Amino acid sequence: MTTRYIDLIHQTFDFPAHDFEVKNGELYQHGIRMMDLVEEFGTPFRAAYLPQIAHQINKARDIFNKAIQQYEYDGQYVYCYCTKSSHFSFVMKEVLKAGAQLETSSAYDIDLIKNLHAKGYLDESLKIVCNGFKPKGYLQNISDLHDAGFTNVIAVLDDVKEIDFYTHQGQSPLQLGIRIAAEEEPNFEFYTSRLGIRYQDIIKLYEQKIKNNKRFELKMLHFFINTGIKDSAYYWSELHKALR
Repeated sequence: MTTRYIDLIHQTFDFPAHDFEVKNGELYQHGIRMMDLVEEFGTPFRAAYLPQIAHQINKARDIFNKAIQQYEYDGQYVYCYCTKSSHFSFVMKEVLKAGAQLETSSAYDIDLIKNLHAKGYLDESLKIVCNGFKPKGYLQNISDLHDAGFTNVIAVLDDVKEIDFYTHQGQSPLQLGIRIAAEEEPNFEFYTSRLGIRYQDIIKLYEQKIKNNKRFELKMLHFFINTGIKDSAYYWSELHKALR
């Protein structure tokens, strides 16, 4: 971990970054001369270096696998790509080729998955974590995807009322997650379900609507710091509260 102020300066302001280099006054990215692209396509242009996608996914896996071995953790790490990061099909295809699972954030993301499935880029066994604020259209798309045979869909509850919708939809078992609302400094004058379910409501929700309902299986607790991780001490403090 780099914690010195000079390290912050280097990683924030120093150029070129690790995938860029300057040779004889010309800019290269991943060994590709940028002026070649400028001369062919003009400016401004946007370039996506697709091999970097699999590289970053495997880098994350490697970091977690080393930690799992070091601390003898009795579990596994599953990489889920957040589809809102990029909806471009050429990006999604690279993600899926790297063996990543998916995380959705909107009804549009479900349509994207259906389209990729129809074209043969993914199958029903894919794990799909459905997060985010859920108006009725998003709830319906999640239910439809599950009913279409995607049995590894995990519908993460951001609001206690969402489970009432799933209760009246379909018959086959549905995996659920619960997003925990971290007790952070309020940035809003009102509480919104986008922040997750409050600590005091989680056990009651499970006991009353999940525990004895054969259709539901609780598979995930989703912990998220809405305002961002300020430092490691702050993160661990919030995580310990969630675990308790």
